[in-house]
Amino acid sequence: QAASLLHPVAVQCQEAQMVVTVHRDLFGTGRLVRAADLTLGPAACQPASVSAADNTVTFAAGLHECGSILKLTPDALVYSTNLNYNPVPTGNLVIIRTSPAVVPIECHYPRRENVSSNAVRPTWVPFHSTLSSEERLAFSLRLMKDDWSAERPSNVFQLGEVLHFQAGVDAENHASLRLFVDSCVATPTPDRNSFPQYTLIDFSGCLVDGQLDDATSTFISPRPRQDVLQFVVDAFKFTGNSSNLIFITCHLKVSLADRAPDPLNKACSFDKARSLWTPVEGTRDVCSCCEVRNCGLAG
Repeated sequence: QAASLLHPVAVQCQEAQMVVTVHRDLFGTGRLVRAADLTLGPAACQPASVSAADNTVTFAAGLHECGSILKLTPDALVYSTNLNYNPVPTGNLVIIRTSPAVVPIECHYPRRENVSSNAVRPTWVPFHSTLSSEERLAFSLRLMKDDWSAERPSNVFQLGEVLHFQAGVDAENHASLRLFVDSCVATPTPDRNSFPQYTLIDFSGCLVDGQLDDATSTFISPRPRQDVLQFVVDAFKFTGNSSNLIFITCHLKVSLADRAPDPLNKACSFDKARSLWTPVEGTRDVCSCCEVRNCGLAG
C-alpha cells in the first residue's frame, strides 16, 4: 500500500530487503517533517531517496542491515526494526514543535513456503513440498578433477596422488549461507563408527591431517562461493588392510554468510612453513583452538 495521509508509513517486504516509504505529513497535521530527521533502525540508516513531488521519504535496507533483529516463530521468520523520527530544532533552538516518534516495523516470511520473486527453475522442487517436516538442506560432497572443473569420473587413486574434495549446499531458496566441514573420518567400511578409522578434519573445522610431516592437506582459499568449500588430502590407505577400500564420511553444516567465523564455524589449515593455523576467512584467533585440540561442543 502506498504511503498516504491515511497511512503515512508503508512497508514492502521484498525477497532480500525491506522498503519503507514515509509520507512527510507523518502526524496528519499538514506540517511536513524534515527528511533529515528520519532514520531507520538502531543503526540510524539514512533514506535512500526523497521525493519532493510526493512529499515522501524512502528507505531501502537489507533484511540483516540497519540493526534489524531476526526472530524465529514456528511458522515464520520475523525481521523487526523501527522507523525513528527525532526532530532537531531549527531556527529558534529553544523550542521545538513536534515530538519524537518510533514506528515499529516487521516483515514476516513463511518458513515453509517459497518467498523468492525469481522464476522457479524447472528442476527445482518446492522446499516445503518434500522436506518441510525435517527442514533439511541438500548437502553434497564430491571428488573433483585436479583443476576442479568437474566431478572426477573415477574413484580409484594411487598412493602419491591428491584427492580433491568439494563440499557444497544447495542454497537456491534460502538466505545467503556459508558452508563448513565440521569433521571427516575415514573408515574401511561404510560404517563411520567402524575400526580402524582415521580422522582428517576434527574440532569443528580443523584439517588435522595437514599436520603430518608427509601431508600437504589444506583447505582451498579463497572459496569459489560462500556455499562451497574445497579441500585437498593426500591419498592414503589403511595399513594391514587388504581391501584397499576407504570410505570417507563428513559432517557438513552452514551458517548465515554475514555471520563472522568463530571457533565452532571455521575452516582452518595448518601452515607447516610457519607452524601455525590459518583460516579460509575470519581472524586467525578462530583457529587457535585447533592447536589445543579443543574447540568446544558443536550445536
